[in-house]
Amino acid sequence: MGCYSALMKILAIETSCDETAIAIVEVKRLGKSDTFKILANNVNSQIEIHKEYGGVFPAMAKREHIKNLPLVLEKTLKDAKMKIEKVDVIAVTTGPGLEPALWTGIVFARELSLKYNIPIVPVNHMEGHIFSIFPKKGKTFKVNTSEKIFPMLSLLVSGGHTELILVKDWHKYKKIGKTRDDASGEAFDKVARMMGLPYPGGPAISSLAKKAREEELIIKNEELIITLPRPMIYSKDYDFSFSGLKTAVLYLIRDLREKNPNILENINIKQKIAKEFEDAVVETLVHKTIKAIKQYKIKTLIVGGGVSANTYLQEQMKNSIKVLPKQGFGKIKVHFPSKALTGDNALMIAIAGYYQARNKKFVKNINKIKAEGNLSL
Repeated sequence: MGCYSALMKILAIETSCDETAIAIVEVKRLGKSDTFKILANNVNSQIEIHKEYGGVFPAMAKREHIKNLPLVLEKTLKDAKMKIEKVDVIAVTTGPGLEPALWTGIVFARELSLKYNIPIVPVNHMEGHIFSIFPKKGKTFKVNTSEKIFPMLSLLVSGGHTELILVKDWHKYKKIGKTRDDASGEAFDKVARMMGLPYPGGPAISSLAKKAREEELIIKNEELIITLPRPMIYSKDYDFSFSGLKTAVLYLIRDLREKNPNILENINIKQKIAKEFEDAVVETLVHKTIKAIKQYKIKTLIVGGGVSANTYLQEQMKNSIKVLPKQGFGKIKVHFPSKALTGDNALMIAIAGYYQARNKKFVKNINKIKAEGNLSL
């Protein structure tokens, strides 16, 4: 177990939250360039199951993963037109995430490893999100590890995490900022619930906010000016906090309902609240990221995680980076994953897993692999 060759087939398993995902990639190494071929990539989402509860129930997620993993594996092998005996390495997410969910993927990987004598590499879910920007359109893509893209900064924004990671080289990470309470995606979900919007909350809030910007509702409803705080935006560190912003929305809705119990039936008011909330989150994320880019003389920015699909965040981040050369800073490349890879998926775990395998980070004793809900980069 644990040998590395120039041609490698990776089977990746991702169960950190409510997506049961399995992918198979074939990687060919030529010099310092790696060509990835996606043989299969499947995601079984549990959103419909958790939607009525407004969030993910770990025990329910675990049950669904156990049921879905064999089925998703069967489909993935069929899509890849290969037998599992041809797999060289199994890459499995070991954290961070919901521990009951993580354990299902780990146990499944262990069983496959023992039965087919395939080595395992553990993968950090957040590292997967960093690598998620490489696949574009089509079934093949390249990663050139000698490309001069460092120092690099990664803003990782999802339902469970909001972090700024300084990347000095591949696998050399330093966390320079994190949320002290709620993650940005979690705040979107909780505010959406307060407003009677469906789970997940990000797309629903963004849709209302977009309408507000398009229709310039601020002019139509000047009698109601809505302002929300930009938490920790000017703090000296790179940490975030969205709990207070969430509470501010709670109090805002409470005060509005005291005057009019049916206030949220007014779509214009709903759109204004959504716009101000999204503005507050995006302004804070962009401000801190740009500040870090300037301080650390960043050459490349990667934004990953579920919230990276937010089109307003993409727009504001790109606009802010575009003006940096005029301010005396170098040209910075900014990368967002394709929409299909903003959420949890096994393809990003396969890419990160390949580099773990190339660096011979194989698990020596598969019985010692464990789920780490708070695993850090």
